[in-house]
Amino acid sequence: MSKSYGAMSVAQLSVLIQGGAADPVDVAEVVFGTIADYADKAVFTTLTESRAMEEARASSKRLREGRSLGLLDGIPIAWKDLFDMEGLATTAGSVVLAGDAPAKRDAAVVALLRQAGMVAIGRTNMSEFAFSGLGINPHYGTPVNPRGTDLPRIPGGSSSGAGVAVATGLVPVAMGTDTGGSVRIPAAFNGIVGYKATRGRHAMDGVYPLAKSLDSLGPLCRSVRDAVWIDAAMRGRIAPDVVERPLQGLELLVPENIVFDGAEPGVVAAFETGLERLQRAGVHVARAVIPAFDAIFDLMTRYGPLVTAEAFALHHERLAGPDADRMDHRVVMRTRLGSRTTLADYLAILEARKRMIADVERLVGDRLLAFPTVAHVAPPIGPLEGDDELFFATNNKTLRNTALGNFLDWCGVSIPCGTGASGMPVGLLLSATARRDEALLGVALAAEPVVRGDFA
Repeated sequence: MSKSYGAMSVAQLSVLIQGGAADPVDVAEVVFGTIADYADKAVFTTLTESRAMEEARASSKRLREGRSLGLLDGIPIAWKDLFDMEGLATTAGSVVLAGDAPAKRDAAVVALLRQAGMVAIGRTNMSEFAFSGLGINPHYGTPVNPRGTDLPRIPGGSSSGAGVAVATGLVPVAMGTDTGGSVRIPAAFNGIVGYKATRGRHAMDGVYPLAKSLDSLGPLCRSVRDAVWIDAAMRGRIAPDVVERPLQGLELLVPENIVFDGAEPGVVAAFETGLERLQRAGVHVARAVIPAFDAIFDLMTRYGPLVTAEAFALHHERLAGPDADRMDHRVVMRTRLGSRTTLADYLAILEARKRMIADVERLVGDRLLAFPTVAHVAPPIGPLEGDDELFFATNNKTLRNTALGNFLDWCGVSIPCGTGASGMPVGLLLSATARRDEALLGVALAAEPVVRGDFA
């Protein structure tokens, strides 16, 4: 059993630790051993073994003395490489930050999960500066999607290493960020669960930004229950406060525009099968056009994407200096596009966004939304590395469905619902309007076993 500590859900491992069948020190040692034996060295950028073993020993001592901190005490966690960790430089997947001064303190959520007893294993790889949904990184390597059996496929980004670390069983949970889909996309591509919280639900202090109007946090893990537990601790709660909600009588809204455009047949089939299973469980499904979806893309065509404008504002000095030559040229090219968005354009985007959010909230009401997390399965890495035009086209399509939720300030959970082309995983995305995370997670708890079917 010890060989699979990292392959367990948080809930499964918690039962062993709290019951005395597994010791946090042994768990941490096994996790580091598993990581050392794993052939793909691009999953992590840094391992924090000294810190982890200190935290594991402290957890073990508490448990022996009957002073458990709760459900997460002794559970290993990996952090995306843009969360400050005391004593380490925060590199955000880029070599240009590698020489920065070490962080003086943990990011707020890192500190909260340490207070809950979790054991920080290390930092996971990511798209440079979190600015891609594919997960390709020319500096630290690209983690290979473990679900691919024919040829190396992308992990999804920008939380690439986080998705692979969980999917391969190296750790039971990894923390990501989500500005346009960076938690939900790697979750879908790797066949695991990814929860993106409403922006502002979790403290962002000590998290390297991409676009502050869109940035949010969330875990990649094996089950919705794991996400519920982690979310509670990220908000300083001693125990979860989410209640599982019955599926009988629930109404889901499936958009008829944008999200199925150019979708692979296998993705559509897996999604519709998951939807049919939910209907058999008593869920009512309505389908409708959401005008704001088309309006969002019209707005981007006119003024440029909000994320690009804010990323350029963050990096414009870096892009004007020698650091630009050390960055991924695709990140440089995409970020520089933000220079085209004037201040007047930016303010127009924000005003239009405010109106669209209100319009969609009136249309959706208390319903949840459901559509494929990504319109295609994880594509091969090789062609994307060698063809910039293909890279940008694929990146745009990969981010399309999830980015709608970021712009409209939604929360969302991606749940595996089957497989598409080449046997690769497909995700079903459940979303709710802003600040309805408890309702979303409560429904997702009940929906997960139904949506999954026989997907392992």
